[in-house]
Amino acid sequence: MDRRQQKTRAAIFHAFSTLLKLKNFNQITVQDIIDEANIGRSTFYAHFETKDELLKAMCTNIFTHIFSEDLSREKTHDFSKDYHGLEQKITHILYHLKDSKCDIVGILSCESGELFMRYFKEYLSEMFLQYVDTLSLTVPTEFLLNHLSGSLANAIQWWIKKDMEETPEELTKNYMTLIKM
Repeated sequence: MDRRQQKTRAAIFHAFSTLLKLKNFNQITVQDIIDEANIGRSTFYAHFETKDELLKAMCTNIFTHIFSEDLSREKTHDFSKDYHGLEQKITHILYHLKDSKCDIVGILSCESGELFMRYFKEYLSEMFLQYVDTLSLTVPTEFLLNHLSGSLANAIQWWIKKDMEETPEELTKNYMTLIKM
């Protein structure tokens, strides 16, 4: 993508993010996004076929960074030096979700939440897969991954509904206690 395309794509993401703070996903129209981004309809459709595709791209952008192995110091947290274990990985994810709270709450507040959670669980399963060999469990791997990713996703939904009152460290500690890893 050239710089002009990158700037346009960033404007679309920013417009969508702004709208998610004001409206539920199902209330946002492509026209709303176009107006907020100050672009033409054909420009929007050159980047995304549908609003759902835009949501998927936004989730992918969020998850690609959250689940990255190459981390740098960030405003709210620094796992650049000590990012080895599952506990640190989960805490890192929670910090990013907290930093993206407005977008996440907007996405989870309506029918888009189910789609977001499906993508999120896929990323979580990939993360947990790295730790399956360290466990001495006799359950099928697919069952274990489903349980771990589903229970963490549900814990995160609960945390968001509680307005993220617990710190990421507290939620991680509680989760780790429950799964005994």
